[in-house]
Amino acid sequence: MTETTFDAGTLWLIILAAGVGTFALRLSFIALFGRLDDVPESVERGLRLVPAAVLSALVVPQFVFVDGAMSLSPTNARLLAGTLAVVVSWKTEDILATLVSGMAAMWLLSALLP
Repeated sequence: MTETTFDAGTLWLIILAAGVGTFALRLSFIALFGRLDDVPESVERGLRLVPAAVLSALVVPQFVFVDGAMSLSPTNARLLAGTLAVVVSWKTEDILATLVSGMAAMWLLSALLP
């Protein structure tokens, strides 16, 4: 482990400031929306996209990066299985069918591809 140039007091002060800043940022939105009688339509439209954006940001790197490098080739089993799962999800709108088809494709492709 490398040594830091901060003493313990400075490090705790930084951690405390980061925590207070994060709390203040979140509280400001709660207080703002608590004072509004109705959330503007444009804000509601934008907030509807947040779950899909967050899920994409968490999931997509697992499909396109292999060993730290981008891999969009047909030998990327995770990308192919994920693509199949997306298609099954889109067509059936069934979570169980999506999970089963994605995992089955992943197992099969992992056994077949080098």
